[in-house]
Amino acid sequence: MMEGFGFPASAGQFRFQAERQIVERLIEGINSHCMLDLGCGIGSWAEYFAHHFSKVVAVEASKPLFNVMAQQCASLTNVTPIYGDALSFEPEEPYSMAFLGGMLMYLNESDVVALLRKLIPFIDAGGVILCRETTVRQGTVIRDGTYQVAYRSVQTYTEIFEQCGIASVKVEANMPYLLMQMGCETIKKWKGIMPSPLQAIPVAGWLTYWGLRLCNPWITSVPALFGRTFPELTNHFFLLRPAISEDS
Repeated sequence: MMEGFGFPASAGQFRFQAERQIVERLIEGINSHCMLDLGCGIGSWAEYFAHHFSKVVAVEASKPLFNVMAQQCASLTNVTPIYGDALSFEPEEPYSMAFLGGMLMYLNESDVVALLRKLIPFIDAGGVILCRETTVRQGTVIRDGTYQVAYRSVQTYTEIFEQCGIASVKVEANMPYLLMQMGCETIKKWKGIMPSPLQAIPVAGWLTYWGLRLCNPWITSVPALFGRTFPELTNHFFLLRPAISEDS
């Protein structure tokens, strides 16, 4: 998300640590038996969850990312790395939690529904599905080309979850993401108005990042005060629980 914007190396660590605090609050009280990290990337979250759950099943379809994840989690005996696609992955055991960290936006709606319906029978009683997805304020925005993605609104995701028989226990804005996205979109605008020789991205990025950090959290509410929808992209955590049928 933050490459090429001139932010300091610590920016990613700041965002991850701040997001961990949100996750810790959301999953407090959840059974710590076994969890599924589906689309785990380089394994940052898998490594974190390994210290909170007895077993972590980490699934990743990208071979380069899988290799990094497997190496990063090699010393964690309770992490089971699986190289495979999320849609073809077949659960074999019950999970206290399934974590989908920014994966649904790469799937069309029918695949999202199919994936969630496949996971539901393997969520323990009292267990949850935790999603973290980049969102837009209304409807769905499809981006094609080299980076194909579907950005959906909170309302759209809520309707999809309901279609699957999943209740939204809590929806929380990912404020660390929002803060960094404000920086990314600011630098993009800067690149658009300044000639390349004058952009000085390392300096502009450093000033933008620390300006946002020092003015956090009130800076995130400023655009709304002026009737602006900025940044274009937001991000939300969705804490979900499969509905209990009358036959259960």
